[in-house]
Amino acid sequence: MKKIITRRDFLNGTQVAIGASLLTPWAKAFGSQQPGFQLESGYYPPIKTGLRGSHDGSWENMHALVMGESWQKGPSEETYDLVIVGGGISGLASAYFYRKVNPDARILILENHDDFGGHAKRNEFKVDGQTRIGYGGTESLDTPSAYSDMAASFLKDIGIFTERFYDYFHQDLYKDMGLGKGILFDENHFGQEKLVIGYGKKPWDQFVAETPLNSVAKKDLLRLTTEQIDYMPGKSFDEKYEILRKTSYETFLRDYCKVDEQIISLYQRWGITFWAVGIKDIPTTAVQGYGGMPGVDKTLPRTGHRGNDPYIFHFPDGNASVARLAVRALLPKAVPGSTMEDVVTTKVDYSKLDGNEKGVNIRLNSTALHAVNTGDSNGVDITYITGETVHKVQAKKCVMACYNFVIPYLCPELPQLQKENLSYSVKAPITYTKVMVNNWRAFAEQNLDFVYYTNDLYKQVELDYPVSMGDYQFGKTPDDPMILHMCYVPWMQDYQGADQWRAGRTEMLTMPFEHYEEKVMSQLDQALGHAGFDVERDIEAITVNRWPHGYAYNPSLTWEPDYKAEADKPWVKGRAVYGNIAIANSDANAGSNTKSAIDMAYRAVKEIL
Repeated sequence: MKKIITRRDFLNGTQVAIGASLLTPWAKAFGSQQPGFQLESGYYPPIKTGLRGSHDGSWENMHALVMGESWQKGPSEETYDLVIVGGGISGLASAYFYRKVNPDARILILENHDDFGGHAKRNEFKVDGQTRIGYGGTESLDTPSAYSDMAASFLKDIGIFTERFYDYFHQDLYKDMGLGKGILFDENHFGQEKLVIGYGKKPWDQFVAETPLNSVAKKDLLRLTTEQIDYMPGKSFDEKYEILRKTSYETFLRDYCKVDEQIISLYQRWGITFWAVGIKDIPTTAVQGYGGMPGVDKTLPRTGHRGNDPYIFHFPDGNASVARLAVRALLPKAVPGSTMEDVVTTKVDYSKLDGNEKGVNIRLNSTALHAVNTGDSNGVDITYITGETVHKVQAKKCVMACYNFVIPYLCPELPQLQKENLSYSVKAPITYTKVMVNNWRAFAEQNLDFVYYTNDLYKQVELDYPVSMGDYQFGKTPDDPMILHMCYVPWMQDYQGADQWRAGRTEMLTMPFEHYEEKVMSQLDQALGHAGFDVERDIEAITVNRWPHGYAYNPSLTWEPDYKAEADKPWVKGRAVYGNIAIANSDANAGSNTKSAIDMAYRAVKEIL
């Protein structure tokens, strides 16, 4: 097999023990820092492969803080008008909104990762002289017609005009090629391992006949997909809705549709990459909007849904380009260019992010450790660590645009009740793995653009979104290089509620790169090997974007209690401003989307102004 892991990848994929003492060798290995926070020439994180996302070197200090480690705090070295903890979209938007009111403000953004953007991560590959760009996290602007006026205005202000995506996203490319979805049935649940192609595309009787389902399950699947049956006769729509919003899809299939257990096994992980849970926790009222989960239409007809936007508002690097455009608005010299099209291929000059005497400084590889209102209530003292060196700065105001969970550790003076409400919003772990292949003939020859695995580490593999923008052209033919997207969410069947995310996070964070790599190869061989795909010949590189703290807390699942008012929700209580410290992030709105990140940034800045 060709060497997929470079020496740099191997270092980046090795588990680093918790403790600041190991971070300096890591920083030296990657040339990430020079004295005075200046990033060296050629610094460009998007091209790194191996373990990315919450990469080693980004999380150890925060974990040490949570475990009780402390650092000596010295005198303040710098003063700012505003310090923002977190350089994701919410943090960048906070800086933008603050500068809109105070154009001469001096702002410091602290980011623990080696790149800005937070979960909006960019992956770049080069194959045979061709560059391919992928998304390592936040992938699209979902339903922009539902954005708040402020969030929509922010997008336009930084140069994003969503109507242009209708020209850039090749909506019919795969369909015109005759491609569709396949299911790879596992032997443990279905008696044999078998790939069946044409889900939702072939006539249902033909597709069902080709599956390895037992005879009862075949009849049940055909009934679910072709017959319009009301499984709750005699009840009004409102009565059904009240029951089904607290009834899991698993329970609906088993107790109302009376299906064979193989049908439960078939759909168990169907929506796990969207909700980060199996169907035992997904309310039946939610599944119609996701697609491919049958049996509910006649029982609970859809009466309307949020927006009618197609899912096409996608840069080649996902919302990493949103982050790039936000940085361009703050630091034009760091992101050359002037349009949403040219930002896709421009080379960010990371040396221009920090070291600015005026305006905005984005300080990478820097983990906040402590933020406390000053004794005179006129400012905030912020302590952070870069490499092995602890620094302290003072600001008039501070915005915490990081994970809700860590804020009680960063701000120990917060009231206990607010800490508890912040801790309520557990983030869900998720991994986006990008596999750079030199062709995608094995997909095209099997009429595939997506494969669902009923029971394996990765729930799916799919072809990249077909987007061409500006100078960037998507590889439209099967002989072109292609980025494959594989998604893994830990499936913790024995845990209830958010505890499954806590347990899944541990599994994800301790899993070595070699295991991810092994599963990539074995699962691609399962789906594509018999069609001529050779993992040793055709895989060029693998980037594993692991996010142990991934999706923002999802309050739409079956275990969530009902609240009398918006103000009673834990995430609303948790985001209250405290002195000169405000809270902005998607957690603060319990919404895993860019809209929430922008809206919460605007609210937080408004509070401290």
